[in-house]
Amino acid sequence: MSDFVRVCGLDELPSVGAALAEIDGRRVTMIRTDDGAVHAIDDTCTHANVSLAEGEVDGCHIECWLHGSRFDVRTGAPDSPPATVPVAVHTVKIEGDEVFVAFAEEN
Repeated sequence: MSDFVRVCGLDELPSVGAALAEIDGRRVTMIRTDDGAVHAIDDTCTHANVSLAEGEVDGCHIECWLHGSRFDVRTGAPDSPPATVPVAVHTVKIEGDEVFVAFAEEN
């Protein structure tokens, strides 16, 4: 895992939904679920190469706006076709009102 990098303040995220962040040149979708948890995943849908930040958040899932692929934001696993390849999930740390992300190791 990489070092933690400040991404934003909690008040910059939607109360429930997704937002695009660029961290060290890498596009990441920041997600806040309805239970208040914050997650970070790679922004690009593994099926159609479009931004997941434009998708809809439903529980712990985000749905790609283009073809409806759904990904579990906790694991990155696709749970609805047409996507079959997971997205990378990154570690989120909240300190006070600040959101930090550490990138997962690339395989």
